[in-house]
Amino acid sequence: MAGPTTTAERGTRKQGGPSPARPSGPGPRGGRRPLPGPRAVLLIATALVLLASVAWALYGSAWLRVEHVTTSGTRVLTPAEVKAVAAVPVGGPVISVDTGDIENRLRQKLPRIDSVDVVRSWPNGITVDVVERTPVLLVEKGGKFIEVDAKGVRFATVDRARAPQGVPLLHLTVGQSPSLRRFGAERLTVAAVRVAGDLPAQVAKDTKVLHVRSYDSITLELTDGRTVVWGSGEDGGAKARALTALMKAAPKAGHFDVSAPTAPAASRS
Repeated sequence: MAGPTTTAERGTRKQGGPSPARPSGPGPRGGRRPLPGPRAVLLIATALVLLASVAWALYGSAWLRVEHVTTSGTRVLTPAEVKAVAAVPVGGPVISVDTGDIENRLRQKLPRIDSVDVVRSWPNGITVDVVERTPVLLVEKGGKFIEVDAKGVRFATVDRARAPQGVPLLHLTVGQSPSLRRFGAERLTVAAVRVAGDLPAQVAKDTKVLHVRSYDSITLELTDGRTVVWGSGEDGGAKARALTALMKAAPKAGHFDVSAPTAPAASRS
């Protein structure tokens, strides 16, 4: 059993006792790190070679260059028109084709295009997929016709020979009415477009002219001299259902009024 430590012994330990062993050499901080071994050097060199090979294949190789441009979705526009405006750099690297720039250029220069998607078709192609606007109304001006789509966008002017069949004419006859001053021609056109979109399929097919005299006075001129008082562009679904039922109940009527869809009316004149 060890006896108590004397003052002398404590002094000896304090003054000349051996210190705990410390690791020699530079510590983990501030010292030089060991150089990578041969295996690490080989891995780094291999990765650099692979990156260089991929970069060369994408940008320098003749294998991944644009050789053909394919278009789809065109109806009125021709593939040649789309390709001319797209101006895809044939012969250049596929990876370098700026698809976003081509899409913007097509939308700006060809307003008939509603949306467009330009895609790289590896290894040698570019695909341009367009969706054209569909006219729901025509506005006659100077012997020509302006096509208006379901968003109210006037996107193309065509002559009579190229005017789409089965699309009703829009007649804005608001003159100096308060509606024109309050809403403006564009908003009244949008209201007319909304009505055209709400029409039952058969009525839409038979509609020849859509007259807008004010925001609350929209009427339809159908085939066989029939007319429909639609009223405003509001409650389109209810008015469409009322008109369908009314036409079934009074098939020989020539005049229909659904401006108040809860109290529709029909008459022969």
